[in-house]
Amino acid sequence: MSRKAGTLIIFLVDASGSMALNRMNAAKGAAIHLLSEAYKSRDKICLIPFHGVRAEVTVPPTKSMTLTKNRLESMPCGGGSPLAHGLSLAIRTGLNTMKVKQDVGRVVIVCITDGRANIPLELSTENKFTPSSDPESKEGMPSRKFLKDEVLSCSKRLAALHDFDFVCIDTEDTFVGTGMAREMALAAQGKYHHLDNTGKMYRVLHVFISRCRHFERCSASLSRCIQTDSVEVAKVTRQSLRDRV
Repeated sequence: MSRKAGTLIIFLVDASGSMALNRMNAAKGAAIHLLSEAYKSRDKICLIPFHGVRAEVTVPPTKSMTLTKNRLESMPCGGGSPLAHGLSLAIRTGLNTMKVKQDVGRVVIVCITDGRANIPLELSTENKFTPSSDPESKEGMPSRKFLKDEVLSCSKRLAALHDFDFVCIDTEDTFVGTGMAREMALAAQGKYHHLDNTGKMYRVLHVFISRCRHFERCSASLSRCIQTDSVEVAKVTRQSLRDRV
């Protein structure tokens, strides 16, 4: 039985203390707007906030916008920024969903963050940090370089996953920015947008996610053609895939 074309959109939302109140409200507003777009197309959605020492799947893959919106609006904010763990958990959730759910063939991770990671992956998963793993560690804490390298390493994993797309929405103040969110998008070979330019961001993301859906539909159609030896139809579908993406 062939797999139906479907998209899972994972909202990976930074809820750490570095997200000032106005930035957090704007981030939630952007996520709710994108939720509405996902609902119109009946995409599956998932919510993974990260703060404190780890990320958590608060809404597993679902089509319930009401549940996701309520969890998003009531999401607590504060503490550290375990960005690497958030990325790692989003990847694992996407892979597991594609493996188990036969109606999901593509994953789009929408990461809303200021990029200011300060919690190492080991602390998130093992409740400890080994200072000897970071030559530049001071007073038992990881260096900025170590934290940055961890985040970029997770981002590069996304670039290697054929059925994944990545969008990073930067909430950082541009005047004192580190540029980390942009580097994440580059490492993941994804898309980058700043939260301040919301109008353009919504339009571009709408087109981007639509193309992801089209890619998945064409891929599923191509697979069916190959399985049934419909060579000529497969050629047409393959050309359509090249033209659109």
